[in-house]
Amino acid sequence: MLTEILPFSFEINKIAIAGATLWSLALYLGFSGVNEKVTDLINSWFNFAEGFMYISKEEFEKSRKARESQNAFYASVFSIVPFLVVGTLVNWLLDLGLGGSWGISTGILACMGCGVYELGRRTAESEEE
Repeated sequence: MLTEILPFSFEINKIAIAGATLWSLALYLGFSGVNEKVTDLINSWFNFAEGFMYISKEEFEKSRKARESQNAFYASVFSIVPFLVVGTLVNWLLDLGLGGSWGISTGILACMGCGVYELGRRTAESEEE
C-alpha cells in the first residue's frame, strides 16, 4: 500500500526497531532519576516558553492551571526521546559488536533486570517514608 503512494520503496528493519525500543525501555526504567530530571527540565522549559505567547498577564494567569497540566503531559511524552536516541545507539553498537539478534536478546534481559531494580528501588523508597 505504501508503494502505491510513494514513488520509491524502502525497507524498514523491524529487528532494529524492536531492539532499540527494548533498550530504550530498559534505560528508561534503569535511570528513573535521570528520567525525572529530564521531565522536570522539559516541563519548566515548556512553562517558560509559553509565557512569551501571551500579551496580557490576566489571560496568562487565567489559563495557568490547564496549561501547566498540559505541559506536564507533553514533557512526560517528550522525555522518552533521549532514551530512544541512546537505546538506538546501544542497539546499533551491539549489532556491530555481536550480531543482529543480540540486540533483542540482551534488550529483553536488560528490561527484566531494570524492571526488577525499579520495583526494588520503589519498595525501598516507600519503606523509608
